[in-house]
Amino acid sequence: MSSLAAFGRLVGAGWVLIRNDALLPRELDLLYTPSLRALSKSLRLFAGPGGRKGRPGERLARSLEQLGPVAIKLGQLLGTRGDIFGAAFAEDLSHLKDRLAPFQTELARAQIEEELGQPIESLFSSFGEPVAAASLAQAHTAVLADGRRVAVKVLRPGIERRVVDDAEALTLAAQMVERWVPRARRLEPQAFAATVIRANMLELDLRLEAAGADELGEVMAKDGYMAAPKIVWKGVGKRVLTMEWAKGWPLSDPAALTQPGLERKTLADNLTRAFLTQALDHGVFHADLHEGNLFVAAPAQITAVDFGILGRLGPAERRYLAEILLGFLERDYERVSRVHFDAGYVPANHSVAAFAQALRAVGEQVFGRAAAEIPMSRVLTQLFEITALYEMRLRPELVLLQKTMATVEGVARRIYPEHNIWSAADPVVRRWILRELSPPARIKRFADEAATAMRNLARLIENPPAATTVEIRQDRPARSRILWFAIGAAASGAAFVLGLLFR
Repeated sequence: MSSLAAFGRLVGAGWVLIRNDALLPRELDLLYTPSLRALSKSLRLFAGPGGRKGRPGERLARSLEQLGPVAIKLGQLLGTRGDIFGAAFAEDLSHLKDRLAPFQTELARAQIEEELGQPIESLFSSFGEPVAAASLAQAHTAVLADGRRVAVKVLRPGIERRVVDDAEALTLAAQMVERWVPRARRLEPQAFAATVIRANMLELDLRLEAAGADELGEVMAKDGYMAAPKIVWKGVGKRVLTMEWAKGWPLSDPAALTQPGLERKTLADNLTRAFLTQALDHGVFHADLHEGNLFVAAPAQITAVDFGILGRLGPAERRYLAEILLGFLERDYERVSRVHFDAGYVPANHSVAAFAQALRAVGEQVFGRAAAEIPMSRVLTQLFEITALYEMRLRPELVLLQKTMATVEGVARRIYPEHNIWSAADPVVRRWILRELSPPARIKRFADEAATAMRNLARLIENPPAATTVEIRQDRPARSRILWFAIGAAASGAAFVLGLLFR
């Protein structure tokens, strides 16, 4: 699609929002500046019938559904944060998670047969109507020949073209923001857009989602906070995915939280701990944990589905995350500040102490207060102001982490309104710190690295580069001296590190 066509899609998106009075909704007039209030009233002249009825959330949901997959993903995120935007607003967006209009079952059956290369009856003894429909795909209930109930996910016809068009429009929007809104440049609009686009593109190959579900299922089994249904590999193709039916009720159904024997506090804690153990302990996490992708069963069992978006963290990012969380848990704001500087999140020209003071201003609003008393919108506003003041730039590699953390907290608070994400995180973070950053752990890591270095050195001595082979072979005592020198250097280094750890 050309830049002109992408620009046309952006204009079209703006028009849809204006027609539904969802761009500058009338209900927020009192919060606007005089100029914005005048603009809002002017735009309202162009509102259509849909813009004159319904709550703001309902009008926004209608708009996002018309605008396509990327816009719907945004709506899903907003719909998890009733604590910020209000319960009614979040509820109005909730149908975007799994209750969109489905496509015909006949089309789904045809796609399955074409993708898997065999009649549908050879795979399933029964194949039902769609039970959930989201932005990219819909799910059908079916029964295998061996009697197992399964869910069959099928991509929407033509969705690939729609995602590509959305991606090009989003890229253009990011370029325009970066060029015309200087204050937004620290948020790296183009890098953010690229991250979102990449995640959506990966969701279009359900073979990758099957592999992700299989990998995360193994990870989840080690901790027990969350589970994943088993993949039925003979029913997997690029546009089709088959997995065993998830246990419990979909969390998007309000009745899920009223089932007998449900321990809501434990359930909310398990959700937070599941996400953190995945991210910290294993470096891979489910990055789309909204209610439409979660099933719950009494007393506190969580089963996740839809593994199209996975987040991954390297060792350094995992350490930074753990130390930042631990610093907040212990209210050690200087430690949190230093980690931000060490990670390069805050430019070095700023003061560590001053940034710690700013973090204290945010953190102390949260600790010692019930969750229901914490105005999350005000806390987030203050945090955003602080990050701007200290020129913190968005880190594209952390976008999915931050987005998922916001989603998880929102869902956990819907499950249990008094949920405290910090107390839930405490045991997971401390366990990671004890295992990875304690003196014994550092000694082991140093020993492993030294052993690897010694093996590489020995391999180099035994098989030197061709240009030096003759010289080294002529002086075997020299080779022995090099080896003993390396051993002595490693021993000296070990003694030095031990001295630092235990001084």
